[in-house]
Formats: sequence, structure tokens, C-alpha cells
Amino acid sequence: MRNDNSPPPPESGSSISTDRPWFTRRSTLVVGVAALAPAALAGWVLTQAFAGSGPDGQARPAPLPASHSALSPGQRDAKPGSTPSESASTSPGAGTSSPAAAPAPAPAKGPLTGRTVVVDPGHNTGNFKHTDEIDQQVDIGTNRKECDTTGTTTNSGYMEAEFTMDVSKRLRTALEAQGAKVVLTHETGDRAWGPCITERARIGNEAKADAVVSVHADGVSAGNRGFHIILPATVKSGSADTAKIVGPSQELGERIAGNFARTTGSAPANYLGSGTGLVVRDDLGGLNLSTQPKVFIECGNMRDAKDAAQLTSPEWRQKAAQGIADGIVGFLGG
Repeated sequence: MRNDNSPPPPESGSSISTDRPWFTRRSTLVVGVAALAPAALAGWVLTQAFAGSGPDGQARPAPLPASHSALSPGQRDAKPGSTPSESASTSPGAGTSSPAAAPAPAPAKGPLTGRTVVVDPGHNTGNFKHTDEIDQQVDIGTNRKECDTTGTTTNSGYMEAEFTMDVSKRLRTALEAQGAKVVLTHETGDRAWGPCITERARIGNEAKADAVVSVHADGVSAGNRGFHIILPATVKSGSADTAKIVGPSQELGERIAGNFARTTGSAPANYLGSGTGLVVRDDLGGLNLSTQPKVFIECGNMRDAKDAAQLTSPEWRQKAAQGIADGIVGFLGG
């Protein structure tokens, strides 16, 4: 290193004159050495500060700059010129960022896209404990009737309300797979009893449903077997006016009856409907008060051992739900 106080170096190709006295040349050399000594001393001090010997006399490594020690192993091992993100992704054992949350699945597209179906699971498992509440009278247009009923059971105690909720949920899944928006009038455990038949009808009306199906199972004497569909009669009394829904409700019922029989292998009821599986009634508030196409389906007789064996079978209930769904799809033009 050149010191600014030292004499300028000789130009290239020149030599030191031999005419100068020896002490002059020696003085120049001493001055040069004296000028270099402070710089050498400073370098030694810095070396000892960063790489001084340890207590055992062994040289210890110089400490790393703070900015380096704060880096992750992957960043410290990165190749020159790589970015921090590249270093983290290429170094062994480097952590990776958590994946982004998966987006909510888009609604299924199908023949029922844009359609709304209301499914009404008949009765409620809590109705048995709330007989006073369900016995209150409500106006169904043609007369007054109890708010709801307990429903029936098989001889072994399997409740109609359990059956209807199970089939209704399976039906919802099948319809949603076809693109439909499905509304249940109630869900398992969301209420202690009910809802009343007036509320069940109102839910379908307010949803402006393209189709409404109330799921049930019958409870008549043994030997009476098969399913049947209940259609609304023409009623115009009080708050009931079914004139606009009688025709489409019958078409809905016929579609369901044909598909239900084909899918489940069950025959139309042998105790009413003259073998058609279709019955018209004017005493059901859920039908009288509906302004949307609506039917009830009695899927079988819980008091008959053979029908009960089907109704208590999960595999058969899946077929029942599919048969109803296929009928709705056919009705809505899917």
C-alpha cells in the first residue's frame, strides 16, 4: 500500500542514482519502513479482534456479520445471485408455505340448475314428547285440524319420523347432484317438535318451489302393502285455493309413482288407489294451503312385516330417495 507521505515511486524504466550518498538512500528506506509500520499494526489488531486465539491458544473463527447469522440455513447456503425465496425452496429441509385454503366447491350443474325443490320430512321424532303442542288446532281451509301428529312406528319401534328424515336427506343429496336448490322444512334436532302443517306449507310457498314433496310412511294393518302418492283435491275455501296446482301436482305424482316403482321394486298400494298408486284428498293442510305443485308420498306400510323390512333397510331407503328424485327430474323437464 502506498503512503501519501512517502516519496513518489520512480518512473518506469528509471533507476536510483548511484551519485546520492549512502546515508541519503538509507534515510529514504527508514522513512518508508516507518510509514508502513502503522498500517501493518492496524491490520494485525483487526485480525486479532475478529480471529483472535482462544483460551487454549487455538485460533478461533471470526464471528459472522449480524446480518448473516440472522439468515435461515437455507438462505445462508444459497447460491450467489439467488433470491431469498429461491434459497428457501432449494435448500434441503427448507420449510414451505402453507397451501392456500381450497375454494368452496361450486354448486353442481345439471338438469335442475335454477330450480328449487322443497322436501318436507313428515312428523318429528320429538312429537311424542310434545303432544300438547302438536294437538293445537290450526286452520287448513276446509276445516281445523291438529298442528301435527306423532306419525307411526314399525312393530319394533322404528319411528316414521326417523324414516322420513333419512329419506329426505338422501333425496336432498340426489337432487343437489342434479343442480337443484333444496330446502328442507326442518332438520334433525333443529326443533323440539313440529313444525305445524301450516308452517310446512308456508315454507314451500315462500321458497316459490318448483316442486314440493312431503315424505311419509303409512301405519295401517298388516297385509296392506305398497306405496301411494296423495294428490291435492280442488279446494277453494278460506285460505285454501288449490285450483292452480291440481294439474301440475297430479303430473308430479304420476312421475314419482312410475320412477319409485321402477327403482325400488315396490308395487302400488293394494289397499287404496285401485292399483294406480294415486289418491286424491282434501283433508290435508299441507296440500290445501300450498300454492306450489305438491304431493305426499307414503313409501310403504310400517305395520306390515314385509314392508317394514324394506323401510328399515338403508339400501332400500337409498333406492326410495332415488326413485323420488328421478320423478322430480322428469316432472321439471330434466
